[in-house]
Amino acid sequence: MKATKGTRTKTRNLLRKKPRARGLSPITKAMQVFDEGDKVNIVIDPSVHKGMPFSRFHGLTGTVIGRRGAAFEVRVKDGNKDKIVVARPEHLVRNV
Repeated sequence: MKATKGTRTKTRNLLRKKPRARGLSPITKAMQVFDEGDKVNIVIDPSVHKGMPFSRFHGLTGTVIGRRGAAFEVRVKDGNKDKIVVARPEHLVRNV
């Protein structure tokens, strides 16, 4: 039998919250606004399934290049290529 290769495969430890951080995140995380050119870290919030970027981009830093609906487009360097990741604000953290 062939195992399925879904988008959350092999993410048991990656998409896990600490016991005291369990549950939904605050609403202010969803109301964040980023401007073009802002540096952001992609930190996937496993309690919010909508607008979740692919697990390969978890922990990477990129630049906001625009909006796409309620989400933001983030340019990320993946090896030698520039990739555009579409993620909602719950999964982005401003890089200071």
